[in-house]
Amino acid sequence: MDSKALLIVDDQPLSLRQCLRYLQATGKLQGFIGDILRQYVLEREIETRTDLDVPSALVEQAVVDFRLQNQLTDAKAFQDWLIRNGTNYELFHNQITNSFKLEKLKAQIVEARLQEYFIERKLVLDRVVISRIVVDSKELAEELHSQISEGASFEQLAREYSKADERIANGMMGAVSRGTMPDVLRAAIDSAHPGDLVGPMQIENYWAIFRVEQFIPATLEDNQLRQALQNELFERWIAEKIQAMTVKLQVNE
Repeated sequence: MDSKALLIVDDQPLSLRQCLRYLQATGKLQGFIGDILRQYVLEREIETRTDLDVPSALVEQAVVDFRLQNQLTDAKAFQDWLIRNGTNYELFHNQITNSFKLEKLKAQIVEARLQEYFIERKLVLDRVVISRIVVDSKELAEELHSQISEGASFEQLAREYSKADERIANGMMGAVSRGTMPDVLRAAIDSAHPGDLVGPMQIENYWAIFRVEQFIPATLEDNQLRQALQNELFERWIAEKIQAMTVKLQVNE
């Protein structure tokens, strides 16, 4: 067997250079290198930091929980699982430990930056539930606005006149990010209240009437949002670390 081979396919050795050339040909080499550098950054941080200690009891309990959840309480069944997954108990134990260390690292990196990042992103994160009626002409839009102001049903007129797909839902667009709205629409909606009509206004090549249904301000008390922002911040930190590196691709046969 060729000791320089990275893979053996049907007894045919493939060198690292060949494998990298295949990745380059498929446009995946950059992502492959990025994954390697990302893991390098994380492992180096975990190895060099002295403030990421994890209680052994926490790790042991996590191992027990994993075995219970995956019906691997039998020692032989667990050993077979380790073999099938190309690992052993020591490596598995280290993976669990490092997963806890990674969470501690993430918390340390992002907590000091989270509030500032949230404020920076709030324009995109705040949402507004709106409905709309979309028509071809300003005159029709003004006529429909007058009818609604005089008591006509917005929902019925949306079903009857709107050219937008959401007409089948009475014009309801659902929750829309403020950051994705055209500036003129966002400015008008920001000064409106739930139930108010906005428009008619020209958006691209059509005329629309909007009705504000509900404001949904973003908050860090939303655990799902908080987690998403933490992940974004952590990935940004990793990217900054990688950008600061000097990386050379060198492959010797």
